Amino acid sequence: MNDQTVRTVFFISDGTGITAETLGHSLLTQFGDLKFRQVRIPFVTTVKKAMDCVTEIRRAGEQDGLRPIVITTLVNPEISSTLRQADALFVNFFETFIAPLEQELGIKSTHTIGRSHSAANSQDYFNRIDAINFSLAHDDGLSPEDLDMADVILVGVSRSGKTPTSLYLALQFGVKAANCPLIPDDFDRMRLPEGLDRRRHKLFGLTIAPERLQQIRTERRPNSRYASLENCRREVLMAEKLMRSEGIRWLDSTTKSIEEIAATIIEEIRLDRHVY
Repeated sequence: MNDQTVRTVFFISDGTGITAETLGHSLLTQFGDLKFRQVRIPFVTTVKKAMDCVTEIRRAGEQDGLRPIVITTLVNPEISSTLRQADALFVNFFETFIAPLEQELGIKSTHTIGRSHSAANSQDYFNRIDAINFSLAHDDGLSPEDLDMADVILVGVSRSGKTPTSLYLALQFGVKAANCPLIPDDFDRMRLPEGLDRRRHKLFGLTIAPERLQQIRTERRPNSRYASLENCRREVLMAEKLMRSEGIRWLDSTTKSIEEIAATIIEEIRLDRHVY
C-alpha cells in the first residue's frame, strides 16, 4: 500500500463514539506513515442504523479501492452482526475484551448500551461538573479567595498552556485546577504572587520554549512587545528562575500534548483520580 493512499476508518458506537475514537486513535498512531480518513458514527442503536452504516462502509471501500477499517464499541450482538455484512476489517473492543473478563470473573456481562456514559446521576458526574466550574472561576488568577479548595494550582507565563491543561484536568479527571500567571512584577520582586507561597505544595509550573511562545502570542497580539521574541525569552528565563528558587516542580509544555501534561501533573502531585 502506497503511504499516500487514504484508507477510511470508521468509529461506530451505540453511544457517543468517543471511546471507540480514542482507543482507535491509539492504535492508528502506531502506523504514522499511513493516511486515514476518519469517520465517527455515534448512536447506532437499531438494525436500520446499522444497515445505513453498511451502505456507507461499502461506498468508502469502493471509493478508496481498499477495505475500510471499522472500530466499534457495539454491545448489541444483532446490531454488531448486521454491521459485519460490509466487507471491512472489524475491531470490536467489547467483543475482544468482554469474553476474557467474563471467563475470569465467572459471570456474564450486562451488555448494557451506553453504560460508560450513564453517569448523569452519579456523584462522579457532579464532582466533574464542580471541577469544571471551579477551574473556569479560577482561570488566570481570577478568584484567589478559596484556593485552598484547589487540588492543584498551575503557574507559568501567559500562554504557556495553563488554561487548557486546567480544563482538561477538570473534564477528564474531576481535578479542581486553578491557574495563575507569572508576570513581570513577580519577576521584579522574584517572589510568587500573593497567597501562593503558603500553598506551595499545590503548585505546579509550566514553561515553554520562547520561540513557540512568540508564535502563540503573535496570533493574539501581533507586532507587540508582549509577543516579541526578546520579551518571551526574558519572561521564560525569569519564570524558570523563580520556580527553581521557590522549589516548584515544573515541566516544559512545548512538545507535549495536553494528555501528557495532565498525566505528569497527576503523577507528580500524587492525585488519586480516574478518567471519566
